[in-house]
Amino acid sequence: MRIALTPGDGIGPEIMQATLHLLQAAGASAAMEFVPVEMGKACFDRGLTRGMTDEAIATVEQCGLLLKGPMETPKGGGGKSINVTARKMWNAFANLRHFRTLPGVMTPYSRSGVSVDFFIVRENIEDTYGGIEHRLSNDVVQCKRLISAPGSDAVHRFAFETARRLGIRKVHCGHKANIMKMTDGLFLERFKAVAADYPEIETADVIVDALCMNLVMKPQQYRMIVLPNLQGDIVSDLAAGLVGGLGFAPSGNIGNHISIFEAVHGTAPDIAGRGIANPCSLILSSLMMLRHVGLLGSAARLENALLSSLEQGVRTGDFGDAAKPALGTMDFVREVAKRLGQKPATTPAVPDADDRITFKPPVKPFSAAAVHTFGPGTTEVVGADLYVDAAEGCQAIAASLQALAQGTPFRLKLISNRGTQVWPTGSVYTDCVDYWRARFERVEGARVTQPQTIDLLQRVAARYTVCSYELLRTFDGKPGFSMAQGQ
Repeated sequence: MRIALTPGDGIGPEIMQATLHLLQAAGASAAMEFVPVEMGKACFDRGLTRGMTDEAIATVEQCGLLLKGPMETPKGGGGKSINVTARKMWNAFANLRHFRTLPGVMTPYSRSGVSVDFFIVRENIEDTYGGIEHRLSNDVVQCKRLISAPGSDAVHRFAFETARRLGIRKVHCGHKANIMKMTDGLFLERFKAVAADYPEIETADVIVDALCMNLVMKPQQYRMIVLPNLQGDIVSDLAAGLVGGLGFAPSGNIGNHISIFEAVHGTAPDIAGRGIANPCSLILSSLMMLRHVGLLGSAARLENALLSSLEQGVRTGDFGDAAKPALGTMDFVREVAKRLGQKPATTPAVPDADDRITFKPPVKPFSAAAVHTFGPGTTEVVGADLYVDAAEGCQAIAASLQALAQGTPFRLKLISNRGTQVWPTGSVYTDCVDYWRARFERVEGARVTQPQTIDLLQRVAARYTVCSYELLRTFDGKPGFSMAQGQ
């Protein structure tokens, strides 16, 4: 197998060297050819806003696998996160992370005898991570949140298939559907629909803020949780804190064609070059990669050696028993390599297995695929939301908009500000900014079309700056839009 490899920035080259040393010691490297590709800070510094070269992109797409160290992303202006770009560009739609108590890694839970062992599956493509942002007025900026049925289906199916393969008998869906009834509501609805294909697996759903509290209070009640992108990102880092930090959190980004395995912690520039970094996160991520491609025996030998080392006090300076000597990065992995063939005594060993390569390089598709969940239904235009930039008060705006709608098949239904209705009813205690939603709905008995809503937009645009426009439609008779707070 050819595997694209990029060491990353900061401590990345050190922990990558250590990981490759272990893969070679375990015999896994005999089945793999690592192909270096250029990504990260050096690319950003040369003005490559994607953070990777064209050659790197071509190599990853040929290999179908990428092993990467931590990457530095420019803060503020400049390029976007290379981690997010890579996942989205190659449709690595499911982020899988395993959080568990490791021997020799002391946490409040391990000291209390509480064993943590659960997986988080995070949707990796959609949500606010589209990075679709606009400045709408002097005082207001927007980030557009997109959740799709096909994207939700894909990550849910991956979660259930992974649970089935691992023998996990219960999967939770984390969400905020009590507030975001359409976006998180769709994510939850598709979870329930996909779950019907896995009757042997018990399901439950939990609101994400309650989930965070539950994970801190009683993490052992969970085995697998599937979440939307942003919530999954936050909960994943919380979960890492339960088991000792991001240095012990492996990460695999799984797609139908291309998958990425990476360390998800930072680049730690303060210790870069000193040879003292903890390589466990990248080692654990490489174990996920071995299992992904079918090298189950190599993964078992290497994981058992790592667990044996940890339980015997082998450590780097950022964790473990202070009475034991802190080792540098390469000395740490040499100690792990010495224990290849050993099995841990204080924690369950990984069962022996055979290496049978199941991975095949991707066949490049002709073009990007269009995916669908629902077939064509009946849709009907019923109005439009026009978002206007205005410094006036809501009463003056309402009077003006009502006058502009005269002679059209629309009537002004409501005005809201930051999602809260302020006209025709509302509270004088609602502070308003310079960005207003004006909802126009068709008058009773009228049939309207999208061009008529565009005509209305042009009328309003002659008086106000229309920042954005949303068509209001019903889908099979159900409204495809939410109510305002207080409506």
